[in-house]
Amino acid sequence: MELSSSAFAHNGDIPGEYTCEGGDRSPPLAWTGVPAATQSLALIVDDPDAPDPAAPKMTWVHWVLYDLPPTTAALGAGAPPPPGAREGLNDWQRTGYGGPCPPIGRHRYVHKLYALDTVLPPLQPPTKTALERAMQGHVLAQATLVGYYRKHH
Repeated sequence: MELSSSAFAHNGDIPGEYTCEGGDRSPPLAWTGVPAATQSLALIVDDPDAPDPAAPKMTWVHWVLYDLPPTTAALGAGAPPPPGAREGLNDWQRTGYGGPCPPIGRHRYVHKLYALDTVLPPLQPPTKTALERAMQGHVLAQATLVGYYRKHH
């Protein structure tokens, strides 16, 4: 499976419009190679460099999306999730996308797409940890796209 964005290259810089300094819209994502047995897709976007890349202490979760229909091949910039998909909580304790907003330094933003052999039940609470637990033993394929961002102000 391969995950890409028309807005930035793998290991490239994420444009400001997809961050807290811009419109805070989710970047466009597209993928290919979803296994035939896939029943749903899940997406996690997180920052393993928080709060400071020189001394990371935690992974900050920016987006949790699951139960995406397996026929979905892309998410448009800032687009709502497709019907049937469920959004989880990010580390701002809200659903949906929260763009890169690093307090210091240049951070990595890891976009991870998972193909699952099942449709997950509603998660309570719908966090990254709960999603990762629910996905165990169900991942058919995985793809990763990394983007970088450093605040300009």
